[in-house]
Amino acid sequence: MTRTSPAATVQPGRNGTPGVYLTPDAEVTPGELTFLPVAPNAGSPLPDAQAPSTPSATPLATPSTASPTATATPLSFPTYEGPTLDRAQIGVQVHLHREELDPILNHVADLGAGWVKVQVAWKVYQPQPDAYDDWRLRELDHLVSGASGRNLKVLLSVAKAPEWSRPTTEMDGPPADFELFRQFMEYLAVRYRGNVAAYELWNEPNLQREWNGMALSAEGFAELLRQGAAGVRAGDGQALVISGAPATTGINDGVIAIDDRVYLRAMLAQGAGDVVDGIGVHPYGWANPPGASVADGQQLAPTHNNHASFFFSDTLHHYRDLLDEAGYGHQRLWLTEFGWGSFEGFGAPPPAEAQFMTYVNEWQQAQYTLEALALVHDWSGVGPVFLWNLNFAPVIGAGFSESGYSLLRPDGSLRPVYLALQHIPKQ
Repeated sequence: MTRTSPAATVQPGRNGTPGVYLTPDAEVTPGELTFLPVAPNAGSPLPDAQAPSTPSATPLATPSTASPTATATPLSFPTYEGPTLDRAQIGVQVHLHREELDPILNHVADLGAGWVKVQVAWKVYQPQPDAYDDWRLRELDHLVSGASGRNLKVLLSVAKAPEWSRPTTEMDGPPADFELFRQFMEYLAVRYRGNVAAYELWNEPNLQREWNGMALSAEGFAELLRQGAAGVRAGDGQALVISGAPATTGINDGVIAIDDRVYLRAMLAQGAGDVVDGIGVHPYGWANPPGASVADGQQLAPTHNNHASFFFSDTLHHYRDLLDEAGYGHQRLWLTEFGWGSFEGFGAPPPAEAQFMTYVNEWQQAQYTLEALALVHDWSGVGPVFLWNLNFAPVIGAGFSESGYSLLRPDGSLRPVYLALQHIPKQ
């Protein structure tokens, strides 16, 4: 997940370079936030990304019209009024790093989800070419077995090549030899054959911080997908393969980021849709309601409102159009991350790079999530959907932007979004 855009707050970096702090997706400790330098007013979106066509589908849920100004923490939670949901289409991403697994998995089951997702940072599982971290693998073993015991399917999202495999140790990125990724994916698929339902190959590869050491390239990523998919299928022919989702940033400078629509179109032109079973998408709404569009012209939030990448519905419609355009209309969109961030109830304001969370209170966080679930329920070719995230706030505290998306507060108490999800009728 990335929280950067032309509207993001620019701050001095560790070397004095202007930039913004980006949110890491997993394996996070308070000292691991990544600083990504950007130029002022970074980003030059292409015309098709800056001026998208009006979405053709009618939303299934009416976007909230409440004021975005945060209010006191609500004592209740919004009532879901949409259709009964299929728990097999709902997932939650968890943070896994020396936490107690039973409480985490109990939360996921308590929410009525059918999937649990965790990101596997390859670099910490294979720290040397001929050595795996047995402790970390045992922890992952316990998560997989615990999920099975709770009737939860598992999605493993694999990214971040080991330093020994890369041309540089700065930021994160792919291995110099993609064959190494194929080997690691086969290793995981063999280890978890029949117990891990799906693998997501890489994360937000249109960002420099996730693809450093090589020029940003959808063509290169398509080749990495081929290698990773071959490894999964060699290890477990029944496991599903999902393409890593591009980040929605509003930036298209070719160095810091490539616009996600531009990137997806190029991925598909390279045949990426032929080697996977689903297309990953991260349709974050920033501070915009899920049914809103950049084409509306009247936005509730005063920031992150001028580009289609900042709108949940726009992202899904545009990705669907791109799949149809490329001849991959049969492919499903897997929402491997989505959610709305709020710092209400944390006892602290959001970090400077996440000021847009000021315009979402806890009630709206829950309401927007319910609206999004209702919105996608009957959309053909969409799902499963994975909320990001369950437990970052109690793990790393209120000082980091990713905690705003957590379903739990820093003290471990349940947020309204948790309670709202828990009470959705599911089958």
